[in-house]
Amino acid sequence: MTTAPVRAYIALGGNLGDVAATFADALAAIDALPGTRVAARSSLYRNPPLGEAPQPDYLNAVAAVDTTLPAPALLDALLAIERRCGRTRDPAARWAPRTLDLDLALYGDFVLAAPGLHVPHPRLHERGFVLAPLAEIAPDAVVPGRGPVRSLLAAVDVSALVALP
Repeated sequence: MTTAPVRAYIALGGNLGDVAATFADALAAIDALPGTRVAARSSLYRNPPLGEAPQPDYLNAVAAVDTTLPAPALLDALLAIERRCGRTRDPAARWAPRTLDLDLALYGDFVLAAPGLHVPHPRLHERGFVLAPLAEIAPDAVVPGRGPVRSLLAAVDVSALVALP
C-alpha cells in the first residue's frame, strides 16, 4: 500500500555565502529524499534581515514539494540538509546570520503542533518574505486558520522586498 503524496511548501532563507548556490544544493537534496519531489520553486527575493544586529540582506524563496514522508520525517530531513549546508542553530540567537534556513511552512491542509514542529509555520501569515514567493507559485493555497495566501500577502508590508530576476 502506498501513501498518497502531500503537497508541502518549504521556505528557504539565507544570508551567508553563495546563497543561490546553497538553495540549489538544498533543493537537489530535497528532491532526492525518499518519496519526495520538488514540484515548483519561486524566484529569489532579497529582503533586509530581522532583528537589530547588523548583517547582510537575506535571500528567500519557497519550494512546493510532493512527498509521502510524514511531516516530522520531512522536518528532520530538512534540518539535516541545513546542517550539511553549514547551518548551526543557536536557540539564543533567534535572528542570527545563516547559510540556510529551511522551514516547513505548510504541509497539505494539516495543522500540527508538537515539540519543534508547528504547521502551518506560526508566523507565516506575518512574513511577506515567505508570502510573496509562496503567492508566486501557489496564490490560491490556503493557510489553515488564516486564509488564502493572496489575501494574507495583501495585508502585510512588502515594500522592502525585492524580487530578483
